[in-house]
Amino acid sequence: MNLTRSLPWLLVWLRLLLAPLMLLLAWRWPLPGAFACCLTAAFFSDVFDGVLARRWGTVTPALRRVDSAVDTLFCLAALGAVWLCRPDVVRDSAMLLGTLLALEILRYAVDLAKFGREASYHMWSSKLWAAVLYLSFFTVLVLGESGGWVTAALLLGIVSDLEGLLISLVLPEWHHDVPSLVHAWRLRHSPR
Repeated sequence: MNLTRSLPWLLVWLRLLLAPLMLLLAWRWPLPGAFACCLTAAFFSDVFDGVLARRWGTVTPALRRVDSAVDTLFCLAALGAVWLCRPDVVRDSAMLLGTLLALEILRYAVDLAKFGREASYHMWSSKLWAAVLYLSFFTVLVLGESGGWVTAALLLGIVSDLEGLLISLVLPEWHHDVPSLVHAWRLRHSPR
């Protein structure tokens, strides 16, 4: 087994396995320590799958696409866990959460219509969003608070989704790993 090829994939699959575990914990055993372990493992696996794949030169479009899909699935599972454990947080954030979910669906629809597959940009704004989202889920599920991290995560998610939507509209063809709208604009105007 080639570790340099396998480890980034294993880190992505770890997040995939943690998604249903988050829901199971919320449903049967809502233990803050267990949520802390799952959220922290998911966060660091998300950081290091890309870091290692880039360092080892094993980044592929397939890895980036699966990584993005698993990120979305894990976040939905964590949101489900919040709904099961703290429905008040979801209700209090319903307007921003609804806006964010609508933008996520719109982005997928635009990407599928334009490129025939989902985007996998791994933008800087989405990386910042992932860190704030981790803090938000941690604050709610582990510390039992809601506060400003939830609002910050939702607002940053909306900004990140708007940037991703604009990138999809700017790019003439599918690309992965487009760090920002500026990079997309340069790709659009660069000679092939």
